[in-house]
Parts: sequence; structure tokens; C-alpha cells
Amino acid sequence: MFRRPFLLAAALVVLATAGPAVSQTPLPPQGADPLDARDARRVERMERVVRELRSIVFQLRDSGKPVVVQPADTDARMAEMGERLADMEQTLRGLNSTLDSLTRDLDQARRENITLKGQVDRLNERLASAEQQAPDAPNITGGLGGGLGGGLPSGAGGAAPASDPAADFAQARQLMLAGDYDAAEAAFAAYVQNHPDAQRTPEANYWLGKTLGVRGAYNDAARAYIGAIRGWPQTTWAPDAVVELSRTLIALKKPADACQTLAEFSRRYPKAPAPVASRAAAARTQAKCAA
Repeated sequence: MFRRPFLLAAALVVLATAGPAVSQTPLPPQGADPLDARDARRVERMERVVRELRSIVFQLRDSGKPVVVQPADTDARMAEMGERLADMEQTLRGLNSTLDSLTRDLDQARRENITLKGQVDRLNERLASAEQQAPDAPNITGGLGGGLGGGLPSGAGGAAPASDPAADFAQARQLMLAGDYDAAEAAFAAYVQNHPDAQRTPEANYWLGKTLGVRGAYNDAARAYIGAIRGWPQTTWAPDAVVELSRTLIALKKPADACQTLAEFSRRYPKAPAPVASRAAAARTQAKCAA
């Protein structure tokens, strides 16, 4: 598209109103000079141009505004617009692909959240069933956990503040079930510190080990698990605590200690649940324990 200057349009008014620029030239007869035929076609093109210019002039005269004339490269402009449209379509396809990927990721996250909720519910059930079954356990056999500094420190740093052990444990467990592992870790550590002789202190050590393992604090986690299984308690969570201790020892590159722990697991908990026994077998393979 282009604009004709006003002075040019005014000049064309003079040309247009002066009469036809050229008269129609007939085609040459057969056998005439080819140059005459080319001239005739040239004249025809000139006449078309003059007619266009007249139209421009008349538009200018009627509207008093710059006249917009369609350029001769319409096809090229249309091709350019087509290319731009193709680029936009390609970009849109890319955006749609990204949106589909994000949707799949969101669906996967939702499924994982549902699975995690089921695991939390099962843990809650195990806690409830173990609530009345956790005897105090003063010692742990053998040299289990050697080099780990001997068990988790408890209330040696001072007198425990006056608080309700049951309420403290319930609060720590609620944080665990809510998925707030940092707060749960602090709550279970405080429980072990403030209630070293409570009936549920071994179980609190077990859950403390879980929270420590989540953030890779394997040394502290191992000490917590050792505090949980002193005396090899016969509770629903104890077999899992032993397996988790062995896995932590493997992470600390102590395969010999891990194999010793797994040997005690087989001897102390021959009727452990199948999922726990399966994880114990996987830990034996990982630690390369003797058959």
C-alpha cells in the first residue's frame, strides 16, 4: 500500500481533465511488424495506468484526503502474511504442547499426593495400634551402631520442663501426619529431650529417625533408630525401625554394621510384615551381606 502526494495528484487532475492521454490503438494486422504489436500492448498498459490515475484524482477531489492505492505486489504481501500466520500457528502448537506437558505433570503430582496421603493414613493406623504396646527398653545388644557416638542424647542437659508427654507426642505426630517434617523433627526431638523415661520415648525416637532421614542427616537418624530399638521391643513399628537403621548405616558406608543389624532383624522379628521383610532383603543385597 502507498500514498500519492497531493501535488502529484493535482498534476494528474490536469492530465485527466485534458482529455484521453492516448487513443485506443488497434492490434496490428497479420503479418505486421512485431514491434508494432509490442507498442500496442505498451499503449494498452499506459491506458490502464491513466485510468487508475484518473480514479485516484477523482477520489482525491471528492474526499480531500490522501488517496491509498493498492500496490502491484499484492501477491507478495499475501505470501508474507501467510508466512507470518504459519509462524503464529507453529508458536501456538508449541504453547499447546507445553500446556499439555504441564497438565500431565500436575496430574502426576496429584496422584503422588493421593499416594502420600494413603501412606500417612497407614502410618497413623500403625501409631494408633502401637499406642499401648511400647514397653521401655533400657539397652541394645552387642556393638550395634559402633562409631555413632552411642545413642541419642536425652535429658542429661537439665531438668525437663513440666509438660504432658501424651499431649507433646500427639502434637509431634500431628505435625508428621500434616507433612511438616521440619516441625515434626523439632517436636519429636523435644519429646525425647523432655521425656527420656516416658513409655513412648522409643517410638518418638523412631519417628525422629524418619524425619532426620528425610533431610539426609544419617548420623543423627542412626542414633535415633538405636534409641528406638534398645531392648528390641515387640511393637508394630520396631521391625521397620531396624530395617531403617540398616539402610541408614548403608548410607553412612558402614555395610558391616548394616549386615549385623539385618541379622538381628531376622532373628528378632521372624514374622515381620511382608513389605518390611522385602525391604530388609533389598538392604542385604545392597550391603552385600553374606548369605
